[in-house]
Amino acid sequence: MAVFQGFTPETVDFLWGIRLNNNREWFMAHKAAYDETLYGPMKALSQEVFAAFADVPNMARKLSRIYRDARLHPPTPYKESLWLSLRPDGLPWSEQPTLFFEIRPEAYSYGFVLWRPKTAALKRFSDALDSRPDEFLSLLERLEGETGLKLSGEAYRRPRPCQNEAVAPYVQLRGFLMEQERCPDEMLFSPDLAPQVIDTLKKLYPLYEYFLRFTKEP
Repeated sequence: MAVFQGFTPETVDFLWGIRLNNNREWFMAHKAAYDETLYGPMKALSQEVFAAFADVPNMARKLSRIYRDARLHPPTPYKESLWLSLRPDGLPWSEQPTLFFEIRPEAYSYGFVLWRPKTAALKRFSDALDSRPDEFLSLLERLEGETGLKLSGEAYRRPRPCQNEAVAPYVQLRGFLMEQERCPDEMLFSPDLAPQVIDTLKKLYPLYEYFLRFTKEP
C-alpha cells in the first residue's frame, strides 16, 4: 500500500488545467501529471481513510476517477474534481449518508453529506425531531463542539411548519452537509492531511449512523 505524502502544487495546477481545457487532447498530453500528482496521491489517501473504517459493516468504499460517463456528459469528458466516499453498500449515494473527501481546483473539503434523501426518509427524520428533539440536538451540539463545524444544507422552497423553534431550522432542510472546506494550503501538501481527515470523519460518524436510521428502507 502506497503511503500518502500529501498532494502538491502541481495537483492544483492540473485541476485548473482540466477545468480550462476539458478535452481529450489536453488530457492525453497531461495524463502523466494526472496519474502522478492527482490520482496517485488520492489513491494513497483513500487507502488510509478506508482502512480506518474497515470494521464498519455494509459500508462501500469508493474512489472516483476523472472520466465522465459519455452518455450523461457528452460535452465534458472529464470531471473537475476527485473524491472518495464511505456510504452504505449497494444504494445510491445521493440518498444515503456519506462521509467524503473531495479536491477541486479552488478548494478541498471533507465531512458528512446527505445530498438528496427520499421523501419518506425526510418524513421519518421530521417525525424523530418532533418526538425526540433532544436526541438530535444533543448529538449536533457535541459534534459541533468536537469539530467546529456547523450543519447546513439545501432548504425547501416553501417553509415547513414546526412548533419547536429549536429544531425548526433542521425541519426546513431537504439535504444536509457538515464539512470542513479549505483553500489549497500547506495541510493539503502534507502527510498530516490523512490523519486530519480521518479524525474529522470519525467524529462525524455518529451523524452518519443517526441518519442511516431514516434512509434505510423499513
